[in-house]
Amino acid sequence: MPVIRLPDGSERRFDQNITVAQVAASIGAGLAKAALAGRVDGKLVDTSFVIDRDVALAIVTDKDADGVEIIRHSTAHLLAYAVKDLFPEAQVTIGPVVDNGFYYDFAYKRPFTPEDLAAIEKRMAELAKKDFPVTREVWQRDQAVEFFKSVGEQYKAELIAAIPADQEVSLYREGDFVDLCRGPHVPSTGKLRVFKLMKVAGAYWRGDSKNEQLQRIYGTAWAKKEDQEAYLHMLEEAEKRDHRKLGPMLDLFHLQEEAPGSVFWHPHGWRLFQDLIGYMRGRQEEAGYVEVNTPDVMDRSLWETSGHWFNYRDNMFTTQTEDERVFALKPMNCPGGVLLYKQGIKSYRDLPIRMAEFGKVHRYEPSGALHGLLRVRHFTQDDAHIFCTEDQMEQECKDVVALILDIYKDFGFDDIRIKLSTRPDNRIGSDETWDKLEGALSTALDHMGIAYALFPGEGAFYGPKLEFVLRDAIGRDWQCGTLQVDMNLPERFDINYVAADNTHKRPVMLHRALFGSLERFTGILIEHYTGALPFWLSPIQVVVMSISEHQEDYAAQVAATLRAAGLRVETDLRGEKITYKIREHSLMKRPYYVVVGDKEKAAGLVAVRARGNQDLGQMSPETLIERLLREKQSRGAAA
Repeated sequence: MPVIRLPDGSERRFDQNITVAQVAASIGAGLAKAALAGRVDGKLVDTSFVIDRDVALAIVTDKDADGVEIIRHSTAHLLAYAVKDLFPEAQVTIGPVVDNGFYYDFAYKRPFTPEDLAAIEKRMAELAKKDFPVTREVWQRDQAVEFFKSVGEQYKAELIAAIPADQEVSLYREGDFVDLCRGPHVPSTGKLRVFKLMKVAGAYWRGDSKNEQLQRIYGTAWAKKEDQEAYLHMLEEAEKRDHRKLGPMLDLFHLQEEAPGSVFWHPHGWRLFQDLIGYMRGRQEEAGYVEVNTPDVMDRSLWETSGHWFNYRDNMFTTQTEDERVFALKPMNCPGGVLLYKQGIKSYRDLPIRMAEFGKVHRYEPSGALHGLLRVRHFTQDDAHIFCTEDQMEQECKDVVALILDIYKDFGFDDIRIKLSTRPDNRIGSDETWDKLEGALSTALDHMGIAYALFPGEGAFYGPKLEFVLRDAIGRDWQCGTLQVDMNLPERFDINYVAADNTHKRPVMLHRALFGSLERFTGILIEHYTGALPFWLSPIQVVVMSISEHQEDYAAQVAATLRAAGLRVETDLRGEKITYKIREHSLMKRPYYVVVGDKEKAAGLVAVRARGNQDLGQMSPETLIERLLREKQSRGAAA
């Protein structure tokens, strides 16, 4: 006689075993219709799951995040059903959920075409409309292997054969399609009403480039049509904002195959990059940091001591010299910071020591993972390493969090989410140490009254971390800044300070980055502002244009006056029509356009236009300078 405890605290008693679907029906017809799955004692299950004991139960609907995930997972299976229905010779492999959708990998004799995708999507809609029940079946492993071999599904048979022989496997059936899956799934295909296939891409079986190449069909699925429409609109906006197109168009940077994962900065882009460094340098000096620099190439022994050699080796670029010494391009700046700290005796009076470094790091990323400025192999981090006592640790964490949030506001990011990632399975250090470090981060945030989300197991191998996630102008999330607390590297490198009682103690080491990768942050800024960077960040802030050759001397004089006031100015004295010049520079998204003709020259004035075709009329150069300097001081402009 199971007793069911519901989320509102109420209980329902039943005189026999009962399914999740039946519990939902006992509560109400509306809930029964909306039920997609259940959460029994924290575990997601199908609505057909039989409850035979006292449990806590929550009914999952499409209003829940779990419900949307289940819709997407079930839609991936619907995709596989449709592909098999239309292309019987295709073999199915795996089909997981990803952000905002799903994919499924297939082996087929020829590439799928856009016309194929349209036909598959149409067939998916037809199968969904048939409202086939989706039922779970439990088979013996060897029975399942033989079944999939018998229907020509060699990849699926291989997956199942890797499961221990004494384990049962779960299969899901809808119509005449059967697939391997742990589930749960929606009760019937009729629950899958809002989806769209997006694209086909290449993939390798089991993610290994040595294996067969497959075709990956990506799709998106939602609970409501308006949610999908909003997502598709966001994708259209993202296409317009793609920094890989805007960067070369605005003459900021380019990428080319001779240096995969590295950036060729053009003069305007390099100016923007250096302005970001200059801004951060100023903020760090105000906050009590000193700037340092460490070598790019260091001996393998250093990386063995730090633990990177054993935990990060596959992502490191290495070389061996004639005397067989192995060196690595640094993937991280931390060990170099530790060696700097280790120079000389440190007293408790010296702490905290805050060392900042704009360090170049190199990490091997698979070529398929590279993505413009957002995923590169060679980049610059605005790293800092803070060495402090345990008593100072919480306050230093608070100061870093406050600094990060304030800096993001200057760049127009007010919607920040913070993730606390705790100890991973692959880690160094004792549980006692991890307890202290995780407690320092959570306590700092709690005392500041700042909300955060917990992500168990996602910390770095040497310590827990905070990740700062920015939400941009079109609702996308970008993980940028990090704060990590670490008592493991100080132990591994045997660093200490002389305490007040004249004993030697280990400092706590805080690893901190605010932009994260400067290249990545630049790409995010370009997309956030669609290339129209705020005035204070724009590589060129004002373009001075002459109407004809008769005003060239006056235009050059105005430009010199603006430059002398600290503004970044470009002149255009070409013999083109002024309308052509304005249109061309507007495409480059310059904030201000200054036009001078005979009337302006005679009166000592300038005609001013602002980005977005705003005509600001005539004014003196001095009035313009006053206006622009005020704007230069204001930050955090809306995207």
